[in-house]
Amino acid sequence: MKLLGKKDIGNFGERIAARYLRRNGYKLLAKNVQCGRNELDLVVKNKECIAFVEVKTLTFDTPESVDRRPARAVDLAKRRRTVEAACMYLREHPIRLCPRFDVVEVYLDRSNRLKPFQILHIPAAFDAKGTVH
Repeated sequence: MKLLGKKDIGNFGERIAARYLRRNGYKLLAKNVQCGRNELDLVVKNKECIAFVEVKTLTFDTPESVDRRPARAVDLAKRRRTVEAACMYLREHPIRLCPRFDVVEVYLDRSNRLKPFQILHIPAAFDAKGTVH
């Protein structure tokens, strides 16, 4: 199997997260959106909200070796950049839905050809002030 770099793994995780969200009732509006110097991984909506989704992907050799949560990589600086990007996006694409900031964790099993082992969607993972919930 070809070795994938960090960016390739991240892109793969984003595709998996987008498919997961679509299967769970969300419509994909945009992916990898540049808003100034910041980027939004995924922008999705459902009947209640527009969600700006940060996707974090973790690869592992065995489920027992997983010792951290990918969502922890969404630190205060990243949360603030995401909120800033979302504000820019909403100025350019006004919508009458309540904004929300989600995180999707994608766990990929290296021992099984990067098969998705678990996908965890964390709705409202943080708020517009960057505060974690």
